[in-house]
Amino acid sequence: MNALQRNRYTTAWEQFGISTPRPRRILCISAHWYTHGTAVTAMPHPRTLHDFGGFPQALFDVQYSAHGDPLLASRVINLLAGAGTRVAADTSDWGLDHGTWSVLKHLYPNADIPVVQLSIDGAQPPPYHYELAKALAPLRDEGVLVVGSGNVVHNLRLATRTEGAEPFPWAIRFNDSVRSRLIAREHASLVDMAALGEDGAMSIPTPEHYLPLLYVAALQRPDDSVHFLVDGIELGSISMMSVAFGVGRS
Repeated sequence: MNALQRNRYTTAWEQFGISTPRPRRILCISAHWYTHGTAVTAMPHPRTLHDFGGFPQALFDVQYSAHGDPLLASRVINLLAGAGTRVAADTSDWGLDHGTWSVLKHLYPNADIPVVQLSIDGAQPPPYHYELAKALAPLRDEGVLVVGSGNVVHNLRLATRTEGAEPFPWAIRFNDSVRSRLIAREHASLVDMAALGEDGAMSIPTPEHYLPLLYVAALQRPDDSVHFLVDGIELGSISMMSVAFGVGRS
């Protein structure tokens, strides 16, 4: 798993953390907090969640001891309330899941930046998430890095569990299509998942890993650069595309 490895993906994340301005706080939307309704972590000391099974003990031993930030949680609640969405403040049940810490441990290995997670309401369609995310725009001027953690292509059922597996043609086509649409700022075509065709249906059999992309795309400003940190398809059907808006080099 990338959390324990040093490879071209984790190296790219590490370099991003080194080369870009340090945020004051982080808000992460992870594919692995998929809920009914919307919630935000509001505890001062979120636990490291090992929300998986069947991996080496070394992965379960990882701790990412970043502080939480109840004030940022309150800010998120108020911003989304202004958009008509009630957000629950989670103070005990959740924490930082592996969609968050497996990336942040490479970006900011000292875990010295407060982190808050925002859940994804699984009962809502893609346009809802895109429009909801727009309400978070003020955070960009408040020193908050908004991170969407998922995969553009994520089909575990068809994944090839051998090292060096060739990507499926449909996965390559869809990954390239998303990249092109991000560069062209064609957000409407990314939000309309029903119009993404057969390649989209194969690449996104369930939406939770795709939706985090819509949260960060919604915050793109007209003058923002589009910087692809790294790209690639693993196991035939898992895209590792990482994109940043407004930071890095275009």
